[in-house]
Amino acid sequence: LSGFQAEKVGAAVCQDRGRMAELEEEIRRISEQRTALLAEHGLTLSDLEPVYTCPDCRDTGYIDGQKCHCFLQAEIDLLYHQSHLKEVLEKENFNTFSYSWYEGEDRELMRRNVMEARMFIENFDTSFQNLLLLGAVGTGKTFLSNCIAKELMDTCHSVVYLTAFQLFDLLSRAAFGTGKNTQQNYQQTYPYIFDCDLLIIDDLGTELPNSFTVSQFFLCVNERILRKKSTLISSNLDMEALRNIYSERTLSRIISCYTIRQLPGSDIRIKKKLKPGHAAP
Repeated sequence: LSGFQAEKVGAAVCQDRGRMAELEEEIRRISEQRTALLAEHGLTLSDLEPVYTCPDCRDTGYIDGQKCHCFLQAEIDLLYHQSHLKEVLEKENFNTFSYSWYEGEDRELMRRNVMEARMFIENFDTSFQNLLLLGAVGTGKTFLSNCIAKELMDTCHSVVYLTAFQLFDLLSRAAFGTGKNTQQNYQQTYPYIFDCDLLIIDDLGTELPNSFTVSQFFLCVNERILRKKSTLISSNLDMEALRNIYSERTLSRIISCYTIRQLPGSDIRIKKKLKPGHAAP
């Protein structure tokens, strides 16, 4: 049919009315034959339409120049796979979070911190916000970060989770790597770090600090603030230690643009080991 239709357009351009009438009749005849042939096999014209995995964008990945939700979900699935978060988040999420490891005032303080985390998620698309979680080793900072990560990733937000060591190792290889792919790695790494919806930097302070890590940490913090991209940082260090390692300038940016929360309690991992039914280390 497409050939006849194209010829009909040509006839119309040439104003050949006789040929146009012939073509219209031929198109009508072939259409009737097609309809009858489909009916013999219990089919309709709609059965000839392409079947798209995503009917919204027709598998192009874009709608009006913007990434379709299917494209975003594919990116999320890739991030899940690359960061190995999928397996972790199946175990560490709000559904598995327990207050039983906190006692007295610590439990109430943790309830407020969890409520703050849920508000962070609820307002994520309407207000720019960042979180700094401080606390001793094993008080639940990583677990709470994972709770936030899962909720946002499940709603098609891109979340990049990196320990401080992984972050600075990634940036170091991008900046100082050798070989023909160095420039390409640099161009790919920094947008990956700067443009994701949420960057989680876990265990800040466990890396070996030097002039490079200090400057790159400020770059990450400052650049994401300028781009209005949210960041969640967790650390075992207190504010004074953070100031001494990462400079007054960096801490000033954090204080002005981050909600800072202290997680209470002692090492939950030790408590779990000592709990009845668990062998002591």
